[in-house]
Amino acid sequence: MSNQPNGLLSGAHPIMAIGSALLVLGFVIFTIVDPQYADSVYSGAKNFIASQLSWYYIGLMNVFVLLSIFLIFSRFGSIRLGDSDDKPEFGLFAWFSMLFGAGIGIGILFYSIAEPITHFQANPLLDPALSMTPEAATIATRITLMHWGMHGWALYAILGLSLAYFSYRKGLPLAIRSSLYPIFGERIYGPIGHIADLLAVIGTVFGIATSLGLGAQQMNAGLNYLMDTEISIQNQIFLIAGISVIATISALTGVDRGIRILSVLNMRLTLLILVMFLVFGPTSYQLSSLFNNSIDYIINLPATSTWLDSDPASTWQSAWTIFYWGWWIAWSPFVSIFIARISRGRTLREFVLGVLLAPTALAIVWITIFGSTGMFIELFGDGGVVEAVNSDTTTALFKTIDLMNLSPVLTTAMAGICTIMLVTYFVTSADSATLVICTLISMGSAEPATGYRLFWGLAIGTVAAVLLYAGGLEALQTASIVAALPFSIVLIVAAYGLFKALFNEPVINKE
Repeated sequence: MSNQPNGLLSGAHPIMAIGSALLVLGFVIFTIVDPQYADSVYSGAKNFIASQLSWYYIGLMNVFVLLSIFLIFSRFGSIRLGDSDDKPEFGLFAWFSMLFGAGIGIGILFYSIAEPITHFQANPLLDPALSMTPEAATIATRITLMHWGMHGWALYAILGLSLAYFSYRKGLPLAIRSSLYPIFGERIYGPIGHIADLLAVIGTVFGIATSLGLGAQQMNAGLNYLMDTEISIQNQIFLIAGISVIATISALTGVDRGIRILSVLNMRLTLLILVMFLVFGPTSYQLSSLFNNSIDYIINLPATSTWLDSDPASTWQSAWTIFYWGWWIAWSPFVSIFIARISRGRTLREFVLGVLLAPTALAIVWITIFGSTGMFIELFGDGGVVEAVNSDTTTALFKTIDLMNLSPVLTTAMAGICTIMLVTYFVTSADSATLVICTLISMGSAEPATGYRLFWGLAIGTVAAVLLYAGGLEALQTASIVAALPFSIVLIVAAYGLFKALFNEPVINKE
């Protein structure tokens, strides 16, 4: 299986390099020439998917959760991703920091307060008479945790495992095409493989551009809070441009240096801000909410994650759940390849458990501490968080910090740390995505050419800026949902290929 065509890893494949660049360039030109028409096209595609294919996205995400759980308890758990004597390249803290930073970073900062506060006011699972009550707070957090919890990480676990398995045990390139080998054999080095990897590149570009656009908007809000900087599309595009340059420089240094160092810094800042929210916020309410929300999430997950809105006039599910599932799917090639890249030497069970449970646990802690702080202010304090969210979603985090009634020095320090985190998560996501795209167009090379890292580092920032220019937050959401659809077919085939290969595995290594 490891007999690759001569020169396969010597550099970028011309079809992959040119084809991916032309597709992205075409999108940029199409959007800039007539942004209003482009926005109408993207919105039309999004509306079709939301109205006709919600069942498909919801069903797909639940299937990946079931597959992940099966693998944890299966006889395949002791298979090592590599040779029998391979050891993990990174320690658990660095490994967890990198996969969390690449897979969730900016988005959870953007939505950790804004989303539960939005559902706190109204959602289809809530009786309108209970709006903005303690019962509403529980349901709002339940929905938010579903969107940020186990389902998305199950997707990463299956695709990431497939890539790591075929690369480290079968000697195939670290590329999406390799997961199709059990079905198509050597044909993965032809058009079939090119299409799979191109879809992965496009999904990665639009998935990461969505996050970078959200991050730029919230960064702008943070600078507005700290330095009274104007909130505008122009400033957000300027932020994207500046930080994309930093991310590109980080990508040039590789995983072992820039990305690893920034990921560990992210995690330390994350733990610091969580402790500060816990210590200086409504601690007793936060801790009781953490216990209640964790149990509520687990108990209600089957019902919440399989619920399908039967009201054709309702747009709630498309605006939230379908957007999230599209966003996770669009991110899956990027995050899965990156996780596979840093996971050689781990066992299959260790890989799935780590990817599935550790980030989910941190997401539960993060969203509960941040979200319950905002809802406590509304339920038992002076209020103001709901008004901030309804006025401008990007300001929710900073307005909540302001409403905690801390000393000016502490308030400024917490807002400053959050703004720094937006920058570091922005850079970590962008440089990881850049490295993954270059790996794909280089047919799995672990050290892609410098020129390609430079081009794609700047290209990702350009797409994020163009989406903001074309339609702001709605355009960013639309990009993820639409980009996810074609790649979802690849996900299904890749999962089938993985399980076909596992059931033919002749030797199960001991852990």
